Amino acid sequence: MIETLFAPFSRPYLARALVEAVLLGALCGAVGVYVLLRRLAFLTDAITHTVFPGVVVGFLVSGRAGIVPGALVCAVIAAGLFTAIAATRRVNEDAALAVLLTAFFGIGVVLVSRQRSYTADLTAFLFGHILTVDTTDIVVTAVVAVLACVVLVGLGKELLLRAFDPEGARAAGYRITALDLVGNMLIALVVVAAVQAVGTVLVIAMLVVPAATARLLSDRLGVILAVATGLGMLGAWLGLAVSFEASRGYGVRLAAGATIVLVLVACYALVTLGQSIRRVATRAAR
Repeated sequence: MIETLFAPFSRPYLARALVEAVLLGALCGAVGVYVLLRRLAFLTDAITHTVFPGVVVGFLVSGRAGIVPGALVCAVIAAGLFTAIAATRRVNEDAALAVLLTAFFGIGVVLVSRQRSYTADLTAFLFGHILTVDTTDIVVTAVVAVLACVVLVGLGKELLLRAFDPEGARAAGYRITALDLVGNMLIALVVVAAVQAVGTVLVIAMLVVPAATARLLSDRLGVILAVATGLGMLGAWLGLAVSFEASRGYGVRLAAGATIVLVLVACYALVTLGQSIRRVATRAAR
């Protein structure tokens, strides 16, 4: 069993995939706690769709090298627009997200429909292709991870106060719009970093599921952050190992990125089941 989990990663392409997946798991786990506290799962989902036209344009202009820059431009624009619209308080956040999501994703679909020869290649970036990541992709993810650590350490208290008591944060002199912009940009960067590996569709699960699982296990923020980060890394490793073993040993082709997500969801389901059993046992004991 142990050999099955470690042996595949002696291959260079799988070793690169493992490094990328573990980095993404840690990054998404940590940032996902902020997403959970702010209840920004819908925002994350919207940003994953708004980067699509950037992916398309970047690919058409510069091939694979243009994907990350194109996605980054769209993600930054979308995060900035959402922050600005939400700050006016004339349109609620859900409506603003719906407008941005449909507008950006619609543009991406139109662009793809006009370039049929590229449709198959671009579809891969909706669902990811982690086995093809290279050193550049790993470096981009590592840079985003370092930046996320700097933001979470430097502004952790302010972001936490904004999440739990926005009026108190405003009364204390903090600029709520600026904090929201920083948080939204951070989510956008994570989405961009995950485009090549797990795609714009599956990144929402990597951001939300580990944090949600950790929240079931503890009420303490430090514990939630540690568990979410560790679970994101563990799920990435197990998902890659399971995908490889199923394909090689049993002839069942499993998409690596989707398998990682399914492993994380399985962890959430197991923890939920364990919590339910414990509650039933506690009631029976009483």
